[in-house]
Amino acid sequence: MNSLHTHPDFPSQYVPPRRVDVWLPPQYDAEENGRFPTLTMHDGQNLFTPEHAYGGVTWGVAEAVTRLSAAGEIAPVIIIGIWNAGDLRWPEYLPERPFTTPAGQQQLVHIRAEFAEQSGTAVPAPHSDNYLRFLVQELKPFIDQTYRTRPEREATFIMGSSMGGLISLYALCEYPDVFAGAGCLSTHWPAVKSAILPYLHDHLPAPGRHKLYFDYGTAGLDAAYEPHQLAVDALLQQRGYTSGQHWLTRQFPGADHNEAAWQARVYIPLTFLMGKGEG
Repeated sequence: MNSLHTHPDFPSQYVPPRRVDVWLPPQYDAEENGRFPTLTMHDGQNLFTPEHAYGGVTWGVAEAVTRLSAAGEIAPVIIIGIWNAGDLRWPEYLPERPFTTPAGQQQLVHIRAEFAEQSGTAVPAPHSDNYLRFLVQELKPFIDQTYRTRPEREATFIMGSSMGGLISLYALCEYPDVFAGAGCLSTHWPAVKSAILPYLHDHLPAPGRHKLYFDYGTAGLDAAYEPHQLAVDALLQQRGYTSGQHWLTRQFPGADHNEAAWQARVYIPLTFLMGKGEG
């Protein structure tokens, strides 16, 4: 069986249709009755094939999973790569609920104006709640019915970079009974500014049943992330999360904001989130 399965126009009542790639680990064919954890990832065009990836460089995540599972460091995992919807990427990946308070609404006005100035286009209001409904109510049931998955929370993970890091964190907070862990690489905190902190204070799952991974470099866009990440780290400690056990934050000096940097370190969140004893 081909390891990469493509669903070119996956339909949804919540978001426009988009391509979804499903990568099956080598063990999938070898273990005919085996069931496997799942890792849902955003920006799917950047995951598997250089001809589709931004700048021609992929995350190399399939290679990392193959290597780690062969070494017995993680269980073999099915990767679901959801392609972004181009111009809709920003509103689909921007968490909605942090901006529902009066203070959050004021911040959103400024954030949308800043992004419009940078991109040169008008910015739709965030609709990440519908994107998550698509993930949880439509895509996950299809994946669980079509492939030999382990559908339970303990074997269900989510990961992304930049805005994909934000939506991965948001997914864990909004659906703590669906996802066991979230990997957030080079999380683009400036898109949510300080509005994320009150939301996380109220909606972070209690520590013990979930894992969170964060990281950032010091070059390019990542150079602005450290103050935001330190504030989030302090909140996690306040909420009872133990570093190295419930959550992990790593800094990578000199690392830039691109797929090559994420490829070089993706094995770390994979191992932290899904290492032995985690599925």
